[in-house]
Amino acid sequence: MTDVTAHQTRATPSNSPVPRRNARLPRTARRAQLMAAARDVFVSRGYHATGMEEIALRAGVSKPVLYQHFPGKLDLYLDLLHSYVDDLVRLVREALNSTTDNKQRVHAAVAAYFDFIDADGQGYRLVFESDLLGEPSVQQRVDRGTEQCIDAVTEAVMTDAGLDPHRARLLAAGLVGVSQVGARYWLGSDRPVPKSEAIEIISSLVWGGVAHLPLQNGQERDATPDVTTSDPVAPDDEGS
Repeated sequence: MTDVTAHQTRATPSNSPVPRRNARLPRTARRAQLMAAARDVFVSRGYHATGMEEIALRAGVSKPVLYQHFPGKLDLYLDLLHSYVDDLVRLVREALNSTTDNKQRVHAAVAAYFDFIDADGQGYRLVFESDLLGEPSVQQRVDRGTEQCIDAVTEAVMTDAGLDPHRARLLAAGLVGVSQVGARYWLGSDRPVPKSEAIEIISSLVWGGVAHLPLQNGQERDATPDVTTSDPVAPDDEGS
């Protein structure tokens, strides 16, 4: 649905043969390979239980080669974290800019979180479930990514509804929060319903509140679908 899996297409799957150590790759390709290997190990073992030697082994390179690209484990983790946070922010912005229909915009923003969290490789765990959130540089990057997503939604709300920055930002934080938590719960519960249905449930919840905000022209959005009945009730006749 999106290109959030760009990192995963560069990954070396966990069950794939380890590449030969003497294989030569361009620097950018080697760096991508090392980051994919690091993601696999960090996701499965966590930051603290992971060693650079294990990452090098997963990537099929020597430790000196790994250190040529990343001075240390934290540097490697932060580069990997930056790439995933940037992916999420990009997806949210693209979703908000994908349509001018506000109901579809909400749906697309919610779907961006589900697509990001449901992507192969489980890189989202580095963003939302890291065992290194006590490290200031990690927490700051995660917080900055969340703020950037809230900023994008805030701008859309202010432009459309004309709310002041504080109220628009509060609404944006709610949309971001329910999308993230809802998507993580859905995945953690082993996808109890199809993803499309889960997205519809969460986006309907959000739209139920957003729909009652006044538009710039003072009109309210129609939050309810058109309903027609096969046997409408006729008004009482005069004089009856």
